[in-house]
Amino acid sequence: MTEGWRSEASWPGVASALLVCASAPAFFVVGAPWLGWLLLALGVGSAWLIERARPGDGDLTPGAGLLLGIRRRPSLTRDLSLIALGLLVVSVIPLAAELDDLAMLRFTLALGGAVALPYLVSRAVFRDRAIAFPWRARRRWGRLQWGWLVAVLVLGWLILPFYFITSGVYLNWPVVDSPELIARLFVGVGAVGIWDELFFICTVFALLRRHFPDALANVLQAIVFVSFLWELGYRAWGPVLTIPFALLQGVIFLRTHSLAYVVTVHLLFDAVVFGVLVHAHNPGLLSIFLV
Repeated sequence: MTEGWRSEASWPGVASALLVCASAPAFFVVGAPWLGWLLLALGVGSAWLIERARPGDGDLTPGAGLLLGIRRRPSLTRDLSLIALGLLVVSVIPLAAELDDLAMLRFTLALGGAVALPYLVSRAVFRDRAIAFPWRARRRWGRLQWGWLVAVLVLGWLILPFYFITSGVYLNWPVVDSPELIARLFVGVGAVGIWDELFFICTVFALLRRHFPDALANVLQAIVFVSFLWELGYRAWGPVLTIPFALLQGVIFLRTHSLAYVVTVHLLFDAVVFGVLVHAHNPGLLSIFLV
C-alpha cells in the first residue's frame, strides 16, 4: 500500500501529527478549547507547509497520476485535517456522562458526526478510501482470539471493580437506581464503546497508518483515545488501564483486520464496566464482584 512512504516518515511530519493528536489532551484533559484549536491549526498548517516544500507526486491530480501509472503519496495535510474535523466535532459537547434525553441526543449527534463527517469528506471531497470499516475478519477467529475474549472478561472482573470503587471514579457516572436508568446506562455504555472503535481505530489510527509505521501510529491514536476516556470519567489512575487498552486495540486490529473483533473485545470490557457501575451505585444488587 504505502509501506515505502510510511518507512520514510519525516520528523517534521511526525511533529505535525503529534500536534494534532496533542489537541485531544488540550480539549479533553486540560479543558482548554483555545489550546486545542491552536494545536490543530499548527499541526494541519505545518503539514501543509511540509508538503508544499516537497517535490514529487504530491502535486499530481488523481487523473494525471492514473494516466502516468504513478501512485500518489497520500496527503498528510488531508488526513490530519480529517482527524482534526472529528476532534472538533467531539469537542463541541461536554463529555460528562448523563442519561437524560437531551444529553443522549447530544452525544448521538456529536459522536455520530465525528465519524460520519470525516468519512464523507474523504469519499466525496478527497475521493479516496482512507477511512473504511472492515467488519469481517480475513479468517475465522482462532483459539488465541477466543481465549482473549475470555481473558478480557476475567481481567475486567478482577480489576475494574477495584479501580472504580476504591478510586471513587464511579461517581463520574450518574446514579442508576431505577430500571429505566439502568437500561439507559446499558445503551449508553455500549454505544460509546462501539463509537470508540469506529473513530479511534478505523478513523484516527487508519489515517495515521498511511504515513507512519504501525507502532508510531498506534501511540499517536492512543493519545487521542485515552484523552477522550479521561473526560468521559476514567480518571484518577485510570490511564494505567486505558493506555494499555488503547494500544492493545490497535495491535489487535492490525492482527485481525476485523472491526467485529475489536468491537466485541470492547463490548465485553464495557459489559463489565456497566455491571460495576450498577453494583457501585446499588450495593448488593449485583453480588458477583469481589469489591
